[in-house]
Formats: sequence, structure tokens, C-alpha cells
Amino acid sequence: MNHMLRIARKEFAGFFAVPIAFIFLGAFLAVNLFVFFWVETFFARNIADVRPLFEWMPLLLIFLVAAMTMRMWSEERRAGTLEFLLTVPVKGYHLVLGKFMACLGLVTVALLLTLPLPLTVSLLGPLDWGPVVGGYLAALFLAAAYTAIGLFISARSANQIVSLILTVMVCGFFYLLGSDALTGLFGNQASELLKLLGSGSRFDAITRGVIDLRDLYYYLSLVGVFLTLNVFALEWLRWAGNATNRTHRCWGFITALCVANFLAANLWLAPVDSVRADLTRGNIYSISAATRSYLAQLREPMLIRGYFSAETHPLLAPLVPQLRDLMKEYAVAGQGKVRVEFIDPREHPELEKEANEKYGIEPVPFQFASKYQATVVNSYFDILIKYGDQHEVLGFRDLIEVKTQSEADLEVELRNPEYDITRSIRKILYAYQGAGELFENMRTPLTFRGYISDSEKLPEVLRSLRSELEAILSELRERSGGTLEIDIRDPDAQDGALARQISSEFGFRPMAASLLDTHTFWFYMTLEGNGRVVQVPLPEQYDKAGLERGMEASLKRFSKGFLKTVALHTAASTPAMFGIPASGKRFNWLRDTLAEEHNLTPASLKNGRVPDEADLLLLASPDPLDDKQLFAVDQFLMRGGTVIMATAPFDVENREVLSVRRHASALLDWLTHHGIVLEERMVLDPQNASFPIPVDRNIAGFVFTETQMVNYPYFNDIRGAGIVQKDGMTAGVDQVTLTWPSPISLDEQKNRGRTVLRLLESSAQAWTSDSLVIQPDFQSFGELGFPVGDQRGTQLLAVAVEGRFDSYFMDKPSPLVAQAEVEAVGGEPALTRVIGHSPESARIIVFASSSFLTDTMLDLAASGLGTRYLKPVQLVENTIDWSLEDRGLLAIRGRGHFSRSLDPLDRESRVFWEFLNYGLALFGLLLIGLIRGQARKRAALRHAAMLGTV
Repeated sequence: MNHMLRIARKEFAGFFAVPIAFIFLGAFLAVNLFVFFWVETFFARNIADVRPLFEWMPLLLIFLVAAMTMRMWSEERRAGTLEFLLTVPVKGYHLVLGKFMACLGLVTVALLLTLPLPLTVSLLGPLDWGPVVGGYLAALFLAAAYTAIGLFISARSANQIVSLILTVMVCGFFYLLGSDALTGLFGNQASELLKLLGSGSRFDAITRGVIDLRDLYYYLSLVGVFLTLNVFALEWLRWAGNATNRTHRCWGFITALCVANFLAANLWLAPVDSVRADLTRGNIYSISAATRSYLAQLREPMLIRGYFSAETHPLLAPLVPQLRDLMKEYAVAGQGKVRVEFIDPREHPELEKEANEKYGIEPVPFQFASKYQATVVNSYFDILIKYGDQHEVLGFRDLIEVKTQSEADLEVELRNPEYDITRSIRKILYAYQGAGELFENMRTPLTFRGYISDSEKLPEVLRSLRSELEAILSELRERSGGTLEIDIRDPDAQDGALARQISSEFGFRPMAASLLDTHTFWFYMTLEGNGRVVQVPLPEQYDKAGLERGMEASLKRFSKGFLKTVALHTAASTPAMFGIPASGKRFNWLRDTLAEEHNLTPASLKNGRVPDEADLLLLASPDPLDDKQLFAVDQFLMRGGTVIMATAPFDVENREVLSVRRHASALLDWLTHHGIVLEERMVLDPQNASFPIPVDRNIAGFVFTETQMVNYPYFNDIRGAGIVQKDGMTAGVDQVTLTWPSPISLDEQKNRGRTVLRLLESSAQAWTSDSLVIQPDFQSFGELGFPVGDQRGTQLLAVAVEGRFDSYFMDKPSPLVAQAEVEAVGGEPALTRVIGHSPESARIIVFASSSFLTDTMLDLAASGLGTRYLKPVQLVENTIDWSLEDRGLLAIRGRGHFSRSLDPLDRESRVFWEFLNYGLALFGLLLIGLIRGQARKRAALRHAAMLGTV
């Protein structure tokens, strides 16, 4: 060991004895920095990662290592010192390992000098250090393999230039084996085999942040093979000129045996897929506990089948192995309940026919052009998930995310495959269970409480409804197996004590058949369990079928095994017809996303009711509500529901010129009544997102109007401390843009006793304005384009309030009275009632922007980022799941969004950070030179002292 260390120190010092080491290190750093900031346009990508650094690392290491190792043995042979080394009493493998350690030490120094890059990124955004650690580990192992190859070739060549060229060629061959340029010429199986042999593809697997024993051993096997061959080459030189004897043959046999064992161990380790470490934040490449919990609910076998064509688009081909590995993880986690299959439909005509006819899976024509040809290929890239009689299909559009840097520069990656697959599993699992037993997944006992008058006091139609209710409850109690208890009482009994109690606690008041009828009665129903109270709605037609639907919808709110129903009310819009463009606000992204996980039902609210089956009401930029619509919202809240809304006192139109108008709505008065005030001002924030604005430019006296992406203070960029972290509500949402928001103020008196959660806040430098001018004027107000207010500070932009609320209509006549009187004339009882108070479980969640969920705003944000931008929709989706206490997907949704935006930077800041990295690299080289100079000076002094002693 001492011999190896002495040789390593001597060789390492030799690198710095001449300027060659500084030249190599300087060139390596300069190329890395140039690639990172200019070729890969780090700031334009706007993603807080160091992927550009490691994407080019395998190629750069080839040239760095080849330049280092070319002289290690060739120089010894040229200078005639090799014969001396072979005769000294030092074992050959000591010489080889000593030189190997010296080269690897120099590579380590080169990698350490690149550390300012990830440190810079971590200061500019939320960097995930797992892939960074994996990248440096992969670079070290890859450099070790390249070094072993270079040392062997140098030992076989007397010419340094020849050694350099051959090392580049051999290392380049291993890199090309797994490259997309080569694997794209073959089918899936052949390409996967090539990726197992390629050094670059193994490198990419580790830089994801997943350390797999098989990938690390692949590099160790290359090191072992070529170092063994290096030792044998030195021994062969020692025997040069001698006749072959038994010792020589033994050396050859042992060398061949060692090389074979190094290579064969790769085959032995191939089936071992459990020895791996996921270093990423949130372990995004490992099956989560939430996914395992859904798989544990399976009662029958589930089929997950991947339809992947051997010939597909080159950008999709690298994603197939990742999906296969993940699907195998589902098979393991399913513990025998999940069967995973991978097929090429072209090779299985029967399964292809079944996929086409039964599941609607069709091949997609992909057009692409290579340097050799332009072609169109019909390819499958689909996943089928089947459970019982339910199934769900994920196509390539559901699985991938495309990032566009330019028309010719596309980056395709998996969006969040575990979330997409688990979401589909959850959907069909709940749909299958929804067709089965209602009480199977209820964990706590429930109590049905009916506050119903005696039959003699009820109108005729409600007498029959009560009889039908008793029959329904009897059947449900039998099905529940003791889970459901029933308690029906007359509130007027016992001197009306119960009537006074429910009037005070729930705001229930006596009903009347018509407005002028003095005869009153009671007919209220609630379900209680797990500390929650849910009111069972009275059917609109007073029929048995409606009562059953209401009971079932209320029971499902206590179960975790059914899809929840979201009632969605949006602003009216007119679709495009006959060449006339669409008008109004569109919410297609919001609808499509919510429909993937919930039962989505439209709610016009014009009849004064929220659909009975609704578990939650979502108001997205609603038009001014009339009294009946507002009454529907109010009474849904009074029944213990959750109301989520995106609204503001202003409405913005983005046509030829940006314009804003005040948005007068009774909904704002309703919110004020509940202690949530949306001020008639808008928030401007210097921490903002870009917006395409027409800008006039004066060139040589000519004025040109062009569209530029400029920082726009009305687009509040909320991140970091501005986003609350509460029970996973904002999981995966590290940034969100709120467009033209208004500040929210809370009435402390009215909200006393309620739980208030501040969801989104602006930065501390924000200010407010009541101006209706939202077109920036950069000539008058500089970079921000608007006058800066005197009072700056954090503004509340979204809030969740939970607790007991008093009805807006408690002391007012019901807006349904007029309609009730008309119905009374026809002989039906018109039940006029207003629930005065809500239970403690009622919630109001407000986002103070009426435009941030619209398709227009999402498309504008996507155009600036070069990729799909759905963070606002994801935030609302998280809020819905949190409100419904169905939080299984929240953790998974937050694990996998790979895009992490940088903090907003101006041009001067970007230039500063770029030149800071160049300066730190130069400082590192100077520091190494200074240290080396001091070491040489001390060595010279010691040498002079020894000569003086002699």
C-alpha cells in the first residue's frame, strides 16, 4: 500500500510540475461553463437543476482522461525508464494502481472545481441535491472506467498521440453503444441491450438521482477488466524476447479468468433490482406509500399492460425502459394482486385487435426526420389498467411532458408516471367499489338523525316520503352490519327542547307548505360520524329515487372508497362556430384535469340548488350571481359543504389592448358577510412573472410595435414563504402565478372561533393600486412600468376559513318563495326554508383572482416557459382533495413535478452570476497553483538542507 501511495503522489505531483495540468483543468472548466450558460442556455431554461452540466460530462471526460493518460506509460517507454520500473522490487499491480489513483485524483480536482455551479443554482432556486450527488458519483465512476481504458492503451503504445487517439476511440465506442443515435436504429429489445452496454446510458440512469448497484458495478467491471489487462501488458513487456513458458501461460489463463469473472458478474447482477437508493427529494423514482395503500385495497387481480411498439419516435424510445421499470415496481408492490405485461401489438395480432376494438387503443402516426431520412411511423405508446369490469387507458399525451426551447429543440420526458398510473388505479378502483357494497370502506360508525314531525303534521306527499325513508333506512341498516344507527325524533316533542337545540346548533327552522300557510312542521335529516355532520338534502321532487340518491351521496362523503363529485360553476362562454371566434372565458384545462380524478358535474345554480350528489362546489370566475344562485351557494355551505372560489372585484379583458372593469357581484357581499373582504384594489409585486406586451421601438425615426416578454407586476409570482405548507395542500406546487389579484382582508370579529389558513401571500415588497390602467408605461415609470406605491408589504391573496357560519339569508325571505308559490298552486307542497347556521365542518376557500385558472392565462404562461403550465390547476386540485379529506394522491402529485423554476432575475443579476462562476473557476486554478508552488518551495528547501548536511 505504501508503494502505491508513493507512486500516486509522485505521478500526481508530476502533473503540476509542468503547465499541462493547468491547461487541462482550465480547458475542462471553460468548456463546462460555456456549455452550461450558453449552449444549454441555463437562464432561458428557467429550471433549477444542473442537468446541462452532466449531459455533456461523459463526452468531456473522454477528452480530459485521454489527455491525462496518454503519457502515463508511453512517456516511460519513450524516456527509457520503463525497463527500470519493471526491474525494481515493486509488484506490477502496485505501479498500475498508483498511476490509476493519480489520474483519478486529478479528475476529482477537476470535478471539485465545478461545485460552484450547483451552489449557484441552489441560491437561485429550489435545487434537488439528490441528482447532483448522483451526477458527481456517476462522473467519478465513469472517469475511473475511462482512466483504466486509457492506462491500458498507453501501456500498449509507445506514442502519446496514438495513445490519445485510441483512448478517445475506445471510450467513444462505449459511449456510443447506449446513445440515442445508435439505439434509435433498433427495436425496443435491442436498444435496451445496447443501453446496458453503453457507458453514457448508465451515466444518465445515475444522474437521475437513483444509485443502482448494477450501474455502479458496470463501471467497476470496466475498471477491473482494463486494469487487469494493464498488469498483464506490463508482465508481457517484462517477458519480451523470451520464449513462452508455463509461467507465461499461467499469467494468460489467470488474466482471462479475471476478465471473464468481471464481465460475468454483470449477468449475475442483472436480475437484482432491489439494491438501489433513491436520492431524489421525496423519492420520486420509488413507489410511494400512497400507491401501496391503493394496491392494498385490491380484492381481485389487476392487469397493467404496456403497449409499446419496437419502432417508435426517437424522443419516446428512451422513456420506454423507465416505464417498464416502474411498472415492474407495481407488480412487486401488489404482492401478487397486480399482473404486469409488456407487448408489442405488431407481434400479437389478437391482442392488437382487442386493444383497438375493446379499449380504443390505436397507433399514433409520428413524423420525424433524421439526418438520413424523413419518415412517418405508426407506433403504440399506451398503458392499459384493468380491474374487474373497469378499465382506464393512458396514452402518450397523458404520460409525457414536452419542453420547447426553440422549433428545433424539443425535450421530452415523463411527466410524473407514478402519479398518472396511480391516479388511474384509484379511479377504476373507486368506480368498481362504487358499483359494489356502500359500507365496505367505512371505518367509523355513522348515525342518521331525522328531525321529522309526526305523520299527522306532515303534508300528504311528505307522509309517503317518510314511509319510504323508513324503508330505505331499514335496508341500509341491514346492509351496514351495525355500522349505521338510526335516530328519528320529533323536534316539537318534550316542550320543543330539541327544536330550540337544532335551531341554535344548525339553524334549522320550521317549514311551511306555502308562504301564507301558518301550519308548520319539521323534516330535516343529517348524518353524523367521525366528528362531522352532513345534512341529507330533501329531494326536489319528493320521490323515493331522489331520496335514495341523496342518502347515497351523503354516505359516500364518509367513505374513502368512492370517487367524489365536484360541482363546477364557471363564467358563461360562447364556443367558436361558423368561423366566429369563441368569446368569454374558457376553462378546458381545469375541466379536463378535474375530470381525471373526480366526478365532475356542471352547476348552473339557476334553480337555487347545488346538485344533490355534489361533495364540493367550485366557482371559477363566476358571472354576477342572481339571488337564487347565491342562495344555492349559501345553503350548500350551511349544510356543511366546502365552497372554493376564484373571484375578484375586477374583470380583465386581453384583446387588442389590456382593459379592466369593475366586477360588481353579490358574491362579494356574501363573502363580506362571512368576514372575508376582497378589497377593490389590485396587487402589484416586483416578484412577478413575464407577460407578452406590445412595445413600441423607435429605430432611425421609424416606430415599430413588437411583442416582448416583459416582467409584469400584476402577475404575482408566488413562491417560497408565500405558499403555505399544510397537510400536503400545496404538494408539488413550489410556484404559482396569480394574475391581477386583489388583496384579502379578514374581519377578526366575525372569524373568531374559526380556523383561518393563509394559503398564498405576495412578497414583502408588494403594493396595491386602485387604478384601472394596467398597460405598462416603461418610459414614464422605468423597469416596472407602473408607479410604485408608498405602502409596501405582504398581501394576503388566498385564504381558507373553516368553522361555523351564519346564513346570508337567515333574516331574509327565501329567493325560492315566488317559485314555491307557483308550485303550491299545482297542488305540490312548496317547502320554504332557510338553514340559518352551518356545522363546524363548513369551509370557504378563496383565491382572489378571477383569471388565473382560465385557458388564456395558462397558455400565456406556457408560451413564456416553453412547456405546459398547470400549477394553478394543480393547486386547486390539491385544495379539492384536501377539502374532501381524500389525500392519497397529494403526496404522489407533489413528488414528481421535475420542473423547478428559478427565482426571477433581471439581466444584470444573470450576468453577475455567470461571471461569478467564471471568476471562481479562475480563483480555484490560481489557488491550486499557489499550493503547488509552496509545496515545491518546501521540497527545494528540504533538498538544500540535505545537501548542506552532506
